[in-house]
Amino acid sequence: MVQEQESEVLFLPESDELRFLPEGPYSCGEGKFSWVAIQHGSDLTVGSLNIYDMASSRNASHPLTARPGFAFPTNRSHVFVVGLERSLTLVNVQTLESTLLCDEIDSEVEDTIINDGIVFGEGLVFGAKHLEFSDKRAGLYFWRRRDRRLFQLRDDQICSNGKIIRECDGQTYLLDIDSPTKTVVEYPFDIDQGRLGEPSIVIDLRAGDAFPDGMIATPDGQGAIIAFFNPGNTPHGEARQYHLADGALQKIWTTPGSPQVTCPQLVRFEDHVELVLTTAVEGMPPERQAIHPNAGAIFHAATNFGQVSAQPVFDAD
Repeated sequence: MVQEQESEVLFLPESDELRFLPEGPYSCGEGKFSWVAIQHGSDLTVGSLNIYDMASSRNASHPLTARPGFAFPTNRSHVFVVGLERSLTLVNVQTLESTLLCDEIDSEVEDTIINDGIVFGEGLVFGAKHLEFSDKRAGLYFWRRRDRRLFQLRDDQICSNGKIIRECDGQTYLLDIDSPTKTVVEYPFDIDQGRLGEPSIVIDLRAGDAFPDGMIATPDGQGAIIAFFNPGNTPHGEARQYHLADGALQKIWTTPGSPQVTCPQLVRFEDHVELVLTTAVEGMPPERQAIHPNAGAIFHAATNFGQVSAQPVFDAD
C-alpha cells in the first residue's frame, strides 16, 4: 500500500512577489535552506535568492537583477552560483557583487531562460525553458568545472526541470525531466566527451493530469522524490516518491490548499530530516487563488530518512 502523508505550511510569504514562483530549495547549513523566487510576477523579469532559517522562522531575501533558475551554495562564504537568465554567475548575497562564469546559454534562440539544475563533482548540469511553454527550443547543458567548458547536451526541450546524477558500474547517468513529456528519462552521460547517450524512460507519468517538476534522489540513491505541478482545482498538491528500479510509487506527500508543487528537498533540522516542498501561484487567476489559500507557501513534513540527499556545494575556485 502506498503511504500518504499531509505536509504543513512552514512559510507563507507575505508578498505576492515571493509567492509567485518559489523553486529550488537546497540545504545550506543545519536547519537552513536557500531557495529562489524565479520571477516576482507575470510581467516582471527579476527575482531573488532567499535563505530560510527554520530555527528562527525567518526568511532573508536578496534581490537579483534578473530571473534565477537555480542557486547553489559554493565553497566561498556567502557566495552562490546562480543560473541567472542566460548566464552562470557567482553572486555574493552580502555585497550583491557578481562574477560572470558563462554567458553563452541558448545564444542561438529567443524567448528562453535558465531553469532547473544540479551541481555535482564535475560541475553543473542545467536546462532552460521556453517562456511560452510551446516550442522545443530550450537547451540542456553541462558546464564542466575542470576546464570551464560549456557543452550543449540537447537543444529540443520545452521546460527542463528535475535532475539526478547517479553512478552505476563505473558509468555516470543523468536522470532528467522535461515537464511537458511527463516522463523521467535516463541517459548514459559521458563526462569526458560532454555528451549523452540514448534516453530510456525510467518513470512514466503520462497517465496523470499533473506535470512532474523538480526532482531529487532519495538518500540511498534507490528512489526519486518528484514534485507535481497541477494546474487544476484539486484540493491539494503532491510530491511522490518512486522506486527507480521499477518505477513503483512508494509514498505521497500532500500540500493542502496549494496544488502547484514545484520542488522537493531534504533538510536536516534538530536531529531529524524534513522534506521541504516549494509551491507556486504562477498562472493562477484571482478566483483560483481564492480557493487555494496556501498557494506559494513552502511546506514541510517529517520523514524517516536518517540523512539528507547528497547536496554538494559548488567549487568556485
